[in-house]
Amino acid sequence: MGLDNYARMLTDDPHFVSAVRVTLIYVVLSVPLSGAFALLVAVLLNRPMRGIGAYRAAYYLPSLLGGSVAVAILWRQIFGADGLINDVLLHLGIVGPSWISTPEYAIYTLIVLHVWQFGSPMLIFLAGLKQIPAELYDAAAVDGAGQVRTFFRVTLPMLSPIIFFNLVLQTVNSFKAFTPAFIISGGTGGPADSTLFYTLFIYQEGFGNFRMGYASALAWVLLLVTAAFTALAFRSAKYWVHYAD
Repeated sequence: MGLDNYARMLTDDPHFVSAVRVTLIYVVLSVPLSGAFALLVAVLLNRPMRGIGAYRAAYYLPSLLGGSVAVAILWRQIFGADGLINDVLLHLGIVGPSWISTPEYAIYTLIVLHVWQFGSPMLIFLAGLKQIPAELYDAAAVDGAGQVRTFFRVTLPMLSPIIFFNLVLQTVNSFKAFTPAFIISGGTGGPADSTLFYTLFIYQEGFGNFRMGYASALAWVLLLVTAAFTALAFRSAKYWVHYAD
């Protein structure tokens, strides 16, 4: 078919536009939120306290389970019309909607699920925090810097290579997310294409409609877009990533 598949997706496929929009919303919101939350928890868990190993294991646990089918089903129940979230809101006098069945809210339930899986970037941040020389904090304290100023002038610059690594890793993972959207929407990407991830759209075209050529073309576009975002991150790294040398 030559380039006809690409012409079709760009000019004559509204589902392609929906999949791109949903995926970009997911990536743009989930990656920074997950990274910020992981960094916050890592800073808190970097302090000496009794039973710190148990706390770290507990916070890492969602990352081991968050991508599984079982947890996606549980998430669907939590955000359903009669789920846990609405039970809590009802005790506060608020009648909540069916979050996963309402187009305006469905994608945000998946973003919350992604943020909940902050364990892996948290461990990476924690390892980076332990590599920051203690004398830098001592020098900041001697200069009269408070905790907030020390965090922004010492911790963040020294962690910038780790932040960059997590940024690239989480961006790629977000672009290829599939299981939560498939399970929560029942494989349809609904309601009204509000959870139609790009990977789910490829699956529907290839294994649902048996248009393998079109699905392959869609996969090539995903590869190129992911590569472009990764290249952009590497290009910008020279302006904000600081190495010890």
